[in-house]
Amino acid sequence: MTTTQQMSDAALAGQPAAYWTGVAYEALIAYTRAQQAAKGYTQPQFWLLRNLSVNDISPDGEGMTLPELREAMTSYIRPEDDLATEAEVLVERGWLTRDAADRLWLTEKGEQARIDLARNAPAIRAALHKGINDTDYVTTVKVLQQLIRNAGGTAA
Repeated sequence: MTTTQQMSDAALAGQPAAYWTGVAYEALIAYTRAQQAAKGYTQPQFWLLRNLSVNDISPDGEGMTLPELREAMTSYIRPEDDLATEAEVLVERGWLTRDAADRLWLTEKGEQARIDLARNAPAIRAALHKGINDTDYVTTVKVLQQLIRNAGGTAA
């Protein structure tokens, strides 16, 4: 693909959305994960904490097995994400515990870690949104949602 700096608006209008959304997805995930790694955690670790917290994604704060967690994260987990390994790191840190039924539970220390790690999100978002005003961002999201609907998908 030719870079956007060399293309006119008319040429850009003819570009395949699937290509550019794929490039954007990979770049955004790589950036986010690099920022999180610099702070000492991984995106899957953060998702585990969030999915087990009654103060976040978990509807009831009940523990979950790894298969249940994989199912809960099916729309955003990546093929290379190894939840078993990531969960073990969190158990070793004391952020999660495992019961006799192999369910993972968020500890008080884990809940505090989730809160602390969530504080990194605004800086990551700000860096990614640099030079993009909210109006343009909203327009972009709406366009993407329409593309999804046009392709027969469901846009949340």
